Amino acid sequence: MTTLHEWLTDQVAQAEATAVDPAAVRRCEADRRILARHTLDPNCTYEPACYGCGTYGDTELANIDNLNDCPELLDLAHAHGIADTILAGLDQPQPPPRPPADPAAERRADILQRLLNATPARHAPATFRPADNRWTS
Repeated sequence: MTTLHEWLTDQVAQAEATAVDPAAVRRCEADRRILARHTLDPNCTYEPACYGCGTYGDTELANIDNLNDCPELLDLAHAHGIADTILAGLDQPQPPPRPPADPAAERRADILQRLLNATPARHAPATFRPADNRWTS
């Protein structure tokens, strides 16, 4: 079967083959750039696709259940005239799993956050300051 990405790649290739005016050529180039952002690297455990998918960068969870539901790809498919029957018959590729969380890194981040939010001793009420600093403010 075919994925939405593969279907779109074929549509762009067909449009590119018949493009004669500069605007149509630019449109094909723009479509290829969008598709390039959605090409996942099979050698990586997690490779971001786009902001629309929610699988880009350090977002916690994907916004979609499969990559065919990406709003950016769906808009591109609409521009190329995809029918609901074609879309329903496509493979449903799943976003790659995120790498497992590192508990030690989470603890370090928590400690750093606590340190950054801590009140300096000089600003604490006198009863909470060390004995040698109680009377010096």
